[in-house]
Amino acid sequence: MALPPDTNSASTGSDKNDKAAARKAAQQDVFVREVDDALRQDQMESFLKGKGLALAALIVIVLAGFGGWLYWNHHQNTLREEHAEAYIQALDSVQAGNLDDAKAKLQALSGEDAKGNAVPAKLMLAAIAQEQDDVAGAAKIYEGVAADEAAPKPLRDLATVRLVAARFDEMKPQDVVDRLKPLAAPGNAWFGVAAEMVGMAYLKMDKPDQAGPLFAEIAKDKNASEGQRSRARQLAAVLGVDAVPDVVDARGEAIEDTESTSEPEAAPKGAKAQAADSGETAAE
Repeated sequence: MALPPDTNSASTGSDKNDKAAARKAAQQDVFVREVDDALRQDQMESFLKGKGLALAALIVIVLAGFGGWLYWNHHQNTLREEHAEAYIQALDSVQAGNLDDAKAKLQALSGEDAKGNAVPAKLMLAAIAQEQDDVAGAAKIYEGVAADEAAPKPLRDLATVRLVAARFDEMKPQDVVDRLKPLAAPGNAWFGVAAEMVGMAYLKMDKPDQAGPLFAEIAKDKNASEGQRSRARQLAAVLGVDAVPDVVDARGEAIEDTESTSEPEAAPKGAKAQAADSGETAAE
């Protein structure tokens, strides 16, 4: 009787072969990883030997630059705080009437290092010069600020207005018009004072037809001061221009003013006499 094949022995042999193959594959994987790690290490060492110094130098430069920027930024913030405090102290001196002390503080701020406070400091110095009857000195400062393209435009415009006001009597009327006409437009921040001086210059040039409508615009400008509107209203009336704002109802329709149809009182002065008075006021 034949014996059946020994399946257990065959199975055991197959398992041993599989385990041996798995061990061999694992050993090969470990070997490959070791070789790969060694290769990477060699490549890194070669890179560091070749370019390590340059890379280290670059890192040092970047860190040094960042540290320098932090220091510079802190230094600038400190300077701005110091300049702002000095400017406030100068304003306090002006209010106290100590103009010489204010000038000393403002002159220190008016240099290039003061930056943001330099232009306001110069304008304050010019105002102090005018207060001390140094019109030429004030005009020189105003001229410098007006011509400084790096200065903020609103401050440049202010310097232009103050310059013309300080030199109004000695300037030619056409020069006044040329200098201020860009600012003498409704809606401009300096419309009231600039338009008033332009209107006075027109009267000096015997151009009432251009002065009258301009005074009427000032009289109707809500942003102009009450004094400016009052003077402009009187001058416009003398020149025969209606400068009384229209009164409207809730629907925005004009309300007829029955009193306005009456004959206006005769002006106490002629147009040129009124112009002379207002010109002095505007120039101040």
